[in-house]
Parts: sequence; structure tokens; C-alpha cells
Amino acid sequence: MKFILKVLSITLCLMIIPVSAVVTAAIKQRFEDGPNRVFAGGPLVSGTLYEGEEPDWRFVNQIPTVELQLLEPPQSRRIWIAEAGGRLFVWSGYMNSLAGKLWKRWPAQAEANGRAIIRIDGKLYERHLRRITQDPVFAQLSETVSRKYPSRLTIGAIEREDVWIFEAEPRPGSSELSVRESDR
Repeated sequence: MKFILKVLSITLCLMIIPVSAVVTAAIKQRFEDGPNRVFAGGPLVSGTLYEGEEPDWRFVNQIPTVELQLLEPPQSRRIWIAEAGGRLFVWSGYMNSLAGKLWKRWPAQAEANGRAIIRIDGKLYERHLRRITQDPVFAQLSETVSRKYPSRLTIGAIEREDVWIFEAEPRPGSSELSVRESDR
């Protein structure tokens, strides 16, 4: 019996080491400038604020992921992105699954307060995420996403609310980002 307790004790200790390492890394990343490949990050700090005419967003269809930060709460994550019809879109799948309900908080946060920053190749784009549930562009967006990602974004999935679509629209006026940059 003592031998079994010793083995269980050692096994438990050995399991605690990687778990605590992962938890520590996740907590540490929340204070960093942006996310890494695995963990969400803190506010996007570095980069140049884009100013000028609305870009031709077709270039994002060649980029696998971008960094997206909501201003409320100020956390960032890596996310898929696509252009369709000259417009910029981000989305969240698995919204009706148990994993999605437990894991995905950013879509509800974006729906409540859509102010966001997207960082692409060191440029910061101030955006407003507006959830859309019906739009003629969905057919084109679905084709683009299916070519780009292993995801099957379908109009049926959007209608069932398995997938939430957000248009990343220009954000008018000055923002917290401009204030933050002047504080540096």
C-alpha cells in the first residue's frame, strides 16, 4: 500500500510541473504586447497607427492570422481574417458547442463593445467590430474562407448561429489608441 501511495504521489507531482508551467506561461502572456501562437495576450502596444484612406483589404486573404485586440477588455488574440466584397471580416466558430460556450468570450465582448485594434505586419488599424447575421456577401466570404482555411464557413452555420460573423469597419474619430500612443 505504501508503494502505491508513493507512486501516486510522485505521479501527481510530475503532473503538476507541466500544468503549472502552462498556467504560468498563460498568465505571463496576458501582460505582453500581443498574443503568442498559443495564449491570448495583453494590449497591442507596438506598431504604427495606420492613417489614411481605407486600405484595399484583399491582401489579408494571403495572411494566415492577424492580431486582434478588443479595447474592452484590453486583451489580444490571434484570429483568422478575410476580405470579401472589399470589406474586412473576422468570425468565431463553435459558438453553440460546449467548448465554444466555455472558451470563447471575445465574440460576446465584441458584440457588446466593438471597439478593436487589428495589428497586421506592424501596422495598427482602428476598427469597429459589428456582428452581422445576414448579408449578400456571405456567399463570397464562404468561398474565400473555404479556400484559405480548413473551416467550412457556410450560410447555414451562420443562420444557426454556430458561427458569428463580424465586419471590421473603420472606427470614426480619435480613440484610446491615439491617447495611449501619446503617453509613451
